[in-house]
Amino acid sequence: MFVQQLQPIADSLALSALVAALPLITVLVLLGAVRMRAHHAGLIGLAVALLTAWFGSGMPVPQALSSAVQGAVFGLFPIMWIVVNALWVYRMTVRTQHFDVLRRSFSRLSDDPRIQALVIAFCFGALLEALAGFGAPVAISAVMLVALGFDPVKAAVVALVANTAPVAFGAMGTPVVTLAQVTGLPLDSVASVVGRQTPLLALIVPLLLVALVDGRRGLRETWLPALACGVAFAATQFAAANYVSAQLADIGAALIGAAALVA
Repeated sequence: MFVQQLQPIADSLALSALVAALPLITVLVLLGAVRMRAHHAGLIGLAVALLTAWFGSGMPVPQALSSAVQGAVFGLFPIMWIVVNALWVYRMTVRTQHFDVLRRSFSRLSDDPRIQALVIAFCFGALLEALAGFGAPVAISAVMLVALGFDPVKAAVVALVANTAPVAFGAMGTPVVTLAQVTGLPLDSVASVVGRQTPLLALIVPLLLVALVDGRRGLRETWLPALACGVAFAATQFAAANYVSAQLADIGAALIGAAALVA
């Protein structure tokens, strides 16, 4: 059985990490700079990952190919299964006009764009991240903010920043579950460690969102609801990740955070 070496390149952790990041860097450059189609960039990234495994980590060819197939299967199920169903539900709500009802319901909570950003991008976006993940919450939250009158660029920035707090436990804890599977560590241990770090982001992100929407004036006038939302979200995420279930961390945090904000 192949045992991964943590420092295979010149016995240096920094160089080994840099070489290990080559597949990800390749995909990002091809998508962002070269503007290559996603499936082409993904295949090239896969080829770079295989070469990195063979020559960088000394992984045997059969095991490297087997790992690639396992990764492809995992990408199709459950990841793509979650994304496809999330998009299907979203398109269904748009077709049946329930999406407009949802948008109007959010707008009735407050006509203050700073509060709307917290409710939609942070709380509702976190709930979407928990249930779907993989970009769906950013896309849907940004569309809803634009429909409420936000500038498209600002809406995209707010949705992206808001997604930093819940993403570690997104798609029913897929990142944490995958990390536990790859490293062989117990899921409870991985979730516990992550659940002690992400709440620190959750405390800051609502305040940052308010600042993005309305600058220093927004912080002065709405710091209390933003802080209440962040504290409730962080406390729930910490408690769920450490004592309940990694899969429920974002769901509980989103609902409790929204309740605290409304209260």
